Amino acid sequence: MSESLQPVVFVIDDDASVRLSLDSLIRSVGLQVQLFSSAAEFLRSKRPEAPSCLILDVRMPGMSGLEFQRQLAEADIAVPIIFVTAHGDIPMSVRAMKARAVEFLTKPFRDQDLLDAIQVGLERDRARRERHAEVAMLQARLATLTPREKEVLPLVVRGLANKQIAAELGTTEATIKVHRSQLMRKLQADSVAHLVRIAEKLGISIRAA
Repeated sequence: MSESLQPVVFVIDDDASVRLSLDSLIRSVGLQVQLFSSAAEFLRSKRPEAPSCLILDVRMPGMSGLEFQRQLAEADIAVPIIFVTAHGDIPMSVRAMKARAVEFLTKPFRDQDLLDAIQVGLERDRARRERHAEVAMLQARLATLTPREKEVLPLVVRGLANKQIAAELGTTEATIKVHRSQLMRKLQADSVAHLVRIAEKLGISIRAA
């Protein structure tokens, strides 16, 4: 794996000693780290296109960690977040976890608890990136379909026979058979069940109108 694709852990904390301590801990298990003193500095940075997660202090000057979590979600920046704080409470942790934080750790915490949370966060981000890559690939294949093949697709997915599709679209069964064969080939679907799974991933409705 190239260095640019190696997992990276982002740390945002206004306390320099905390940043250095976390940097040392995370690097000790062979992970890359990028340190930031503020949320604004993080947003200004050019982040690598690699699996990542973010260790975020709850209480920072200016914007709080929880507010920054909300801002990232609104900006569609889907980096998994691990909160660390010396001033946490139950309502705060509930709010963070409801917003899909990976973990909410109260200082002092065990090093291993943080390292475990980092692995969960990196795996979550890796899976998200794989899903996005798969959908992008399927969308590229979908774009190669002709307008008529795109009309036939949801009807095939609904389980209609060629004769039924032909009647609905006002054409011949032989023509539909050709369209069906072509769209299966272009989408690289080896069965109708496989085509259904592809349609679901692409957000194509499989219910009858």
